[in-house]
Amino acid sequence: MDKAILEVTRNIVERSKDRRSAYVSRMEKHMERGVDRSRLACGNLAHVVSVCSQQDKSSILDFTKINLGIVTAYSDMVSAHQPYERYPDMIRSIVRTLGHTAQVAGSVPAMCDGVTQGQEGMDISMFSRDLIAQATAVGLSHNAFDCNILLGICDKIAPGQIIGALSFGHLPSCFMPSGPMSTGISNDEKVRVRQQFVSGEVGSDVLQDMENKAYHSPGTCTFYGTANTNQLVFEAMGLMLPGSAFVPVDSDLRQQLNIETTKNMVAVSGAMKRPLYKIIDEKSLVNSLVALIASGGSTNHTIHMIAIARAAGFIITWDDFDALSDVVPLLARVYPNGPADINSFQQAGGVPTLMKMLNDRGLIHMDATPVYGSMQDYLTLPEISEGQLIFKPVMDSKNAEVIAPNGQYFSETGGLKVLSGNIGRGVMKVSAVAADHRTVSAPALVFESQHLVKEAYERGELDRDAVIVVHHNGPAANGMPELHMLMPILGSQMAKGFKTALLTDGRLSGASGKVPAVIHMTPEAKRGGNIGKIRDGDLITINGDTNEVFVEADLETREVLDVDLSHTIVGSGRELFNIFRQNISSAETGATILE
Repeated sequence: MDKAILEVTRNIVERSKDRRSAYVSRMEKHMERGVDRSRLACGNLAHVVSVCSQQDKSSILDFTKINLGIVTAYSDMVSAHQPYERYPDMIRSIVRTLGHTAQVAGSVPAMCDGVTQGQEGMDISMFSRDLIAQATAVGLSHNAFDCNILLGICDKIAPGQIIGALSFGHLPSCFMPSGPMSTGISNDEKVRVRQQFVSGEVGSDVLQDMENKAYHSPGTCTFYGTANTNQLVFEAMGLMLPGSAFVPVDSDLRQQLNIETTKNMVAVSGAMKRPLYKIIDEKSLVNSLVALIASGGSTNHTIHMIAIARAAGFIITWDDFDALSDVVPLLARVYPNGPADINSFQQAGGVPTLMKMLNDRGLIHMDATPVYGSMQDYLTLPEISEGQLIFKPVMDSKNAEVIAPNGQYFSETGGLKVLSGNIGRGVMKVSAVAADHRTVSAPALVFESQHLVKEAYERGELDRDAVIVVHHNGPAANGMPELHMLMPILGSQMAKGFKTALLTDGRLSGASGKVPAVIHMTPEAKRGGNIGKIRDGDLITINGDTNEVFVEADLETREVLDVDLSHTIVGSGRELFNIFRQNISSAETGATILE
């Protein structure tokens, strides 16, 4: 294996020794106790089986049988989760034919960031991940289950579910995806119409028509944002069946994979024990980071993976991402890193082909333990042959424009960079930024919200070379909302020929594109970070090649700007999350309230 990969893995193990040991010890004690529901009192068990058929009652009360728990994020407003409405019945039916049972352990919130972008609800989006983790734990706390299937895909939902499941890491767990929606319109068309709208060239009717064509059916959105990054990363970790992340919704292959997933969970809960705490270890975590970087995935995972790792007893840092990005090449071009969408990625060979290319370079741990088979199986693609599900080894990319073929790459280094300087530390997604735009030096224009940036744009005040600074948008300030409203605006400024960049302690997620942006700046302004000391006109330099971000100003003599955030912490339920704002950690440590 590549020496740098091994070194990062060793560093994670060494710094996590005490934390991981305590976690594993806790899980082993659970394992030693045997079947959880065997310790329930008769009254407890009566509640568990009260609504069951006589057949299911007998099975659940037989402790030699498996009772599979389902944690669902079903919502018929979230396109990726709408198919989950019928999944519990399907899972129950499959398990019953094997002589076992399945029950819905609980449901978790399922916020759609696409709905809340630019709205008040976005201010609780990041908080929802830890709430989902807690809700997952509440469902599993009945201690009536031998394993669980997580029905969740999107931005904060799937990370929250796996964090919650890790509190019950003595149980086998896996994800069951629903698959992407079919391709609507091209990504180039989406960008063109959005920029035309912010420039006043088309009206909202044209914009609405375009958006309806882009998001048009059940399934995940087709761009490579946070939801699809979740799917790719979790498949690379071995938390779902090989090649299953992006199989189209409602296809025959998707149905067969669901059947096999359910059967596999019964198997790994019986004689072939594969508890979650043994699946998520230092090797699977490094594999996930490598896959993230090689695919140019969502910047949100520089936060989520740190929180997931902590839940499993590991300490991952941004320096790990940076070290890996130096040796992991960019091997995929999926929008916003390129014109193709996630369906094209799947047709090019999907996650198994990406993993094969990484394995050929010695960049992933092939001795990690997945929930299904071995890591060698994760270099195979599923298909149906004569009515049977089979897995065929991948050979090479089926589309050299989407997944780089054997021995080739789109960029020698990965898609994520950690930039440091006198302002602090932040993350830059360079995979979608043209090489000649990765370095920007321009005066600062300072704002406290994306809405104020929009107003300045409409007044023509952004028509200049500028680094747009948006401060007091970190986790402790207002929940760290995604600032997607800025992308069409700043993209329009770049199209006019202005040097343009963004610097913020807020987020952009996986949909950030060609605009050079240093995000997640830490320390955040709310906690005294230097980003809050920048003033209009200060010269800021962002260099995505040398990993530097700095301002030519004496920040030691300045105070952080005093900002009234009272209007961002009430309304649309935001007042219920004050405890999160007061206790949440920095973006660099996972933006979490969990220990």
